[in-house]
Amino acid sequence: MTSPRHNDLPEPGETSDVWAEMRKTTQARIGLGRAGNSLPSRRVLEFQAAHAAARDAVHDPLDAAAFAGTLADLGIGTPVVVTSQASTRSEYLRRPDLGRRPADLSEVPCADAEIGIVIADGLSPRAVVDHAHGLVAALLDVFDGRYSIAPPVIATQARVALGDHIGEALGVTTVIVIVGERPGLSVADSLGIYLTHLPRPGRTDADRNCISNIHPPDGLNYENAARTTAALVEGARRLGRSGVALKDTSRRSLETFDDPGAIDAC
Repeated sequence: MTSPRHNDLPEPGETSDVWAEMRKTTQARIGLGRAGNSLPSRRVLEFQAAHAAARDAVHDPLDAAAFAGTLADLGIGTPVVVTSQASTRSEYLRRPDLGRRPADLSEVPCADAEIGIVIADGLSPRAVVDHAHGLVAALLDVFDGRYSIAPPVIATQARVALGDHIGEALGVTTVIVIVGERPGLSVADSLGIYLTHLPRPGRTDADRNCISNIHPPDGLNYENAARTTAALVEGARRLGRSGVALKDTSRRSLETFDDPGAIDAC
């Protein structure tokens, strides 16, 4: 099911829609019009369809085994599937704290690599199915063999902080958590990237960098998200940390990404 799009055809007896051109530039609901004291019927139906899509995106579970099979062509090892301490999707939604802690990481190998990639279902497993493979492929393309990369880990019923436990178990220098973002009434399949340098349990949001709204064609595309992530990795390795101290550095690095000499001079 795709995200609902606005239908700009006028209803019978309705005048031309002066908002139609502006509405093409945004997914926000603007200029909805009126029908008496309410909205036109089609706007009400669009809202209900968007709400249903958002609910489905949150509640439909990720088929981790099937998704793991789609990653085989990336050439970074056999994916490992882990889960949080939330035993069901319902418990995951009611208990965010359980989604931040692992149930069992005994199957996670100590890869002693530079980069770990964790793909977490988060609040939109649909976003993972729609976009995670393309995003990981773009990351590998931009990294271009500069870093050793651990086998990917797929995490279910997962919050972002679960990546700190997984990163520590992998023994990686930097963990990249790709997670399904909370659906809205315009977008139900958006991904976010959270990058943490020297991951370990107890890290906070101040220790991470976030790239959000990844859902081409309407959101950030895979290539730009990957380039920004690569710049953050470069900056974190120079600074020895990620998070709030890295923001300005990452923007400067992105501007000079193709010039290693300029990056080193920052």
